[in-house]
Amino acid sequence: MFGIGMTEMILIVAIALIVLGPKKLPELAKSLGRGFAEFKKATNELKTTFEMEMKADELKAANEKTARMVAQEHGLEPVPAAEESSLAEEGEEAAGTEDSASDKPPATVAKTDPVAEPKQESQVDG
Repeated sequence: MFGIGMTEMILIVAIALIVLGPKKLPELAKSLGRGFAEFKKATNELKTTFEMEMKADELKAANEKTARMVAQEHGLEPVPAAEESSLAEEGEEAAGTEDSASDKPPATVAKTDPVAEPKQESQVDG
């Protein structure tokens, strides 16, 4: 811990006990412990946030690479990143102005197999 050995720690505690006295030393130790715990918590949050941002950047790069590969595979020209962001912004603006009915997925038409379904013949009484 900080390159301090056991003898140095005992010496520091003895000097603190003499300077601060036995009544204030426990309060100081508690406040130092809380301070170190808070510092550790803030450091861990910063580290987690940094790692999440790095993963998000990696995913974005992977998505762009996949989009370019798919575009090349289908013979399409990939959209440059600058145009892609402006198109996304336009899409978000347009999505905000559309009716709520457009939020529903498009209806799919089920294909029926005429062989699988028996035909109903109309019977004429006569």
